[in-house]
Formats: sequence, C-alpha cells, structure tokens
Amino acid sequence: MAVAQWISGEVYFVTITVVDWIDVFTRPRYKRIVVDSLLYCQQHKGLEIYAWVLMTNHLHAIVSAGEKFPLGDIIRDFKKFTSKRILNELQTDLQESRRDWMLDRFHFSASNDKKMKDYRFWQDGYHPVLLTTGEFFTQKLDYIHANPVRQEFVARPEEYLYSSAVDFAGGRGVLPLSQI
Repeated sequence: MAVAQWISGEVYFVTITVVDWIDVFTRPRYKRIVVDSLLYCQQHKGLEIYAWVLMTNHLHAIVSAGEKFPLGDIIRDFKKFTSKRILNELQTDLQESRRDWMLDRFHFSASNDKKMKDYRFWQDGYHPVLLTTGEFFTQKLDYIHANPVRQEFVARPEEYLYSSAVDFAGGRGVLPLSQI
C-alpha cells in the first residue's frame, strides 16, 4: 500500500502508553486483547486506522473517527475495555512470572488518583497530534513502522506482526487498514 494522496479530514497520530512503561505486551495473549479491541472499534465505533504498531508498552497509530463517535470517546472506551480485560487476565494467570510485580505497579498508580478504584493500566491521555500535511503523515508513518527495527525486534519493518508495515509492503496484516 503506497501513500498516494493526502487524507482529507482530521487525522491524528496517537500514542497510548502503559503506566510506568511496563512491558506488558511481551505475551501474545495481551497483544491479542489490544488487536481484538481495535478491530471491534473499527467495526462498531467507526475508528479508521491508517497505520499502527503495538510495542511492548505502548501503541502508536494514525487514526481518525467516523461519524458515529468522537475519537476521544473511542479511545476512552478502548482503554477502559482493554485495561479491564488485561488486568483480569493478569490476575488469573498464575503462569505470568511478573504478575505480582505488575499488579503492584498498577495498584500503586491507581492509589494516587481518586478517580481510580483498584488499578490503573494506561497512562492518562492519548497525545493526539493533528496531521496537517502529507509530509507530516509520511514522517509519522515511517516513525511507527521503524519502531520494531529500532528496538531490534526485527530486521525489516514488515516482519513485525503487530504493525501495519506489512500492509505497506504489499502484504496483509492482522488488522484491516482504512484506505489512504
């Protein structure tokens, strides 16, 4: 998939980060929760995903919202749902070697916030950056796809499963992308 033209409308580069930059997404089961939730948001809430990458402790994406829901509402619901699912999975997973440590960190993060009950999984916000030109879009696209290479997870961006880089290299990734 090539970046042939600029997308009209409000398109944002967003970053969603786990509290304390905890490396939760080293296990496939937690990654699948995020991917399944993104797919749900695409199918039921109008989330348009143009590019994305899920790293060990954060998600970058280039997105826009359809007419059903504002982007902030979609991200809020995504974070709420995924945090509950991942924390539930973590609490019941006796095989997770970092389980107690992670739950302690998530609990500590929530203890300093009156809005939180037991655990805080995601940091506040999603840091939207409005992409105003095709050049800016391409800069963020390259940044997203280079993340796994910079971390030395893969030699080439399209080799990383939890990214849209394969789509831009002519293949098909785990999430459908909106057309550019």
